[in-house]
Amino acid sequence: MVETRGKKKAFSESTALNAAMEVFWQKGYAGASLSDLTSSMDINKPSMYNTFGNKETLFLKTTEHYIKTKMLPHMALLNAPGLSLKTRLKNHIMSIVNMQCDASNGSAKGCYLVLCQSELASGTVPPNAAKALREVDLAPSNLYEDLFLKDKEAISAKLHLQAAKNGLAIYTLLKGTASMARTGITAIALEHAVDTMLNGLGL
Repeated sequence: MVETRGKKKAFSESTALNAAMEVFWQKGYAGASLSDLTSSMDINKPSMYNTFGNKETLFLKTTEHYIKTKMLPHMALLNAPGLSLKTRLKNHIMSIVNMQCDASNGSAKGCYLVLCQSELASGTVPPNAAKALREVDLAPSNLYEDLFLKDKEAISAKLHLQAAKNGLAIYTLLKGTASMARTGITAIALEHAVDTMLNGLGL
């Protein structure tokens, strides 16, 4: 049992993390106040500190939660059997774009990570959180680079010769669609940009 709003109440840590994630996703690290977080999580500040630690520790946990629940499901699409590389890439990219543009379940639009990473230059993100965001920022480009280096169709199309550049191009596209999604651009409208990118790679 955890005490919340003066009463003993059991709550799901996963549900609370999801609520905190939505606040950071909407407002960024600096913009998310403790009051915003505890109100959304439906717990008081002592309960938050006792269960999740301070704001920075909570942010690290919500970042891990975001990666596991929101990003990892898209990864399997890159290696779906029986599909061409272009189809796999498009399914993967559009799956992410659809998530970025979807606010039907109360989620903020765009990308949690892209929004928070944009705050790094301001110096408002504390050291451990900043380190985590920078480390996470390296992963997508490396993932796509690895795909281009190892995928047989990619090698046949000679995409492995510029694997790092091709990986960065896809990640740059997804950062751009995240920003556009926050302004209200639809996934249908952004699909043309995805097709143009894939055609530009020679797929």
